[in-house]
Amino acid sequence: MTLKLEDLDYDLPKELIAHEPLPVRHESRLLVANRKTREIKHEQFGSIKEYLKPGDVLVVNNTKVLAAHLLMKRKTGGTVDLLFLRALPEMGAGGKFWEAMGRPIKRLHPGEVLEVTAPDGTVFSVTIHGFMFAEKGERRLVIDLSQAGSAYEFFSKVGFAPLPPYILSKRSSLGELKDSFDRESDIDRYQTVFAEHPGAIAAPTAGLHFSDELLSELKANGVHVQFVTLHVGAGTFKLIESSVEDHKLESEQFYISKETKEVINAAKARGSRVVAVGTTSLRALESAAVPASESGTEYNTIRSVDGENTSLYVKPGHEFLLVDSMITNFHLARSSLLVLVATFADKELILDAYNQAVERKYRFFSYGDAMLIL
Repeated sequence: MTLKLEDLDYDLPKELIAHEPLPVRHESRLLVANRKTREIKHEQFGSIKEYLKPGDVLVVNNTKVLAAHLLMKRKTGGTVDLLFLRALPEMGAGGKFWEAMGRPIKRLHPGEVLEVTAPDGTVFSVTIHGFMFAEKGERRLVIDLSQAGSAYEFFSKVGFAPLPPYILSKRSSLGELKDSFDRESDIDRYQTVFAEHPGAIAAPTAGLHFSDELLSELKANGVHVQFVTLHVGAGTFKLIESSVEDHKLESEQFYISKETKEVINAAKARGSRVVAVGTTSLRALESAAVPASESGTEYNTIRSVDGENTSLYVKPGHEFLLVDSMITNFHLARSSLLVLVATFADKELILDAYNQAVERKYRFFSYGDAMLIL
């Protein structure tokens, strides 16, 4: 299969873009696409328990989204919009230096101090240490958080959920961010119920559909729920600019425990399915997959991972070694996420599914509805 950039276009009415989450996580809609029969069904997400069998391994990404979107003030009175991306341990112990995206970056200079005031009146200061370049050459800030104390405590007191720009622009201008919506509610809902390890600057959105109640039902039905951790970075959601073939992803750190490895390998040995929840879980699993020819078994296996980086870009030609089925949201046109899904399921089936979703007025993108690909 080949994919051209124009293959990833589809007509999406603006009113189908979800700007708010549903009150109940598992009450979203679910489109079920079968790769073998080419059949497409329309369900509610709670019915996913009818499609998952005892012995299946449901793999979710338990990264925790940082409240890493901040609006800070310059001494001149201007506002700086910052998104903190990751700690830079190579620049010193303690996680005091962080890579960040900033606007307006051209006006900022090394040594400049930025401030933000917490709701309780506490003033936090950070210093612009300098600049660096991302893997794709984008200019970014290096911020010294020494004066602000613990990075995670700092974010929790003054940071906002790093919601997608289309959600923020719908609500209000960034300058009115503090007064335009409930900060605590956003931090809670732009987070999966199984989030545990902080480090992501975007949610693994397919996991947002799972409630504690639904997970308990699945476990009671004999489905094994296992975790990987992949800290979603800034590059995951960037649109493809040139061609499907030439696009590259920024690396992201991921972890796979020995327990998850053992449960998945046991499932492969008995012929049970591995179901990836989201593109991030799939990329973590496929990054750690070991072909049968290398493992000396009759089936593909997976290894444990203790903090490696992956820039795996799943595109036509990728051989899927571990993942049998996946749950995913509806993605932006011309995105690497849509390339992954089209590679996994076949572009004709996916475009048919997307067209049907539009016709039936599904909700799209991060807070939107879901798709199960069998």
